[in-house]
Amino acid sequence: MPLTLRQLEIFERIAATGSVTRAGEELLLTQSAVSMALSQLEQLSATPLFERSGRRLLLNDTGRFLIKDAREILLAVKRVEQRLQGDCGELTGELLVGGSTTIGNYLLPALLGSFARLYPKTRVELRVGSTRQVAQWLEEGDLDIAFVEGPCHSRGLVAVPWRDDELVVVTGPEHPWTRGGKVTPEMLALAPWIMREQGSGTREVFEDAMENAGVRYAIALEFGHTEAIKNGVACGLGVSCLSRIAVHRELEHGLLVEVESALKLSRSLALLRRRESCRTALLAAFLKVSGGRWEL
Repeated sequence: MPLTLRQLEIFERIAATGSVTRAGEELLLTQSAVSMALSQLEQLSATPLFERSGRRLLLNDTGRFLIKDAREILLAVKRVEQRLQGDCGELTGELLVGGSTTIGNYLLPALLGSFARLYPKTRVELRVGSTRQVAQWLEEGDLDIAFVEGPCHSRGLVAVPWRDDELVVVTGPEHPWTRGGKVTPEMLALAPWIMREQGSGTREVFEDAMENAGVRYAIALEFGHTEAIKNGVACGLGVSCLSRIAVHRELEHGLLVEVESALKLSRSLALLRRRESCRTALLAAFLKVSGGRWEL
């Protein structure tokens, strides 16, 4: 006897409610129909999936092993249904969006909020990582679209310019560089730099700028999160180079100080998509809200 989606749906509801009766009420099925489906599923597994505790059914080790896969299958089916219905009537569906650290933490949350208000029956999941990680997730099919701050080196992805950004060299308010004057290449070379990890878009732009300026430098501390870098710089542990987007509040309140240098630190943030992907109705709506373009 083949496994059916209905059996998985009933199994999931029994696991969630702990009751054959309540599962039947939620699925609009009789108690006997729910019990029969569970019996058929347990015949396939050759072992019970639940233990009875009073009037409540609890997953045993076999049931716990199966429930994750069952829920993933049901969610995948729901996504297929949503995609098939996405071009008809009110926009529905789920969009998986990636953002490299600066964009994911400082730009995309507001965009996702605007999108949710315009399309309340949609769901957008945001995944944040380094530029390298986000590009890999997108290429492997774990994302529908991504926004990154660093160069994309994957041939399977298309990078479309999205908006401009600028990196700034920042110090703590008590740092000697704040006393005026342009920071020289020699000063840049001797500074203890606090930077993001390898694979970060911000790190790559900084390294390119230092190489173009002919500056040999040393990374004193490497942090995986921009907030940790900002706090380290504010406490006087070193200097850093970060997106203006990420530090504008600290600059306004004097927690960090921007210093002038000869480094060329402008860059273009980019929208990434898979080369062979198609623009669905849901993606088109998200692009409109985000100001992104599908083609170069």
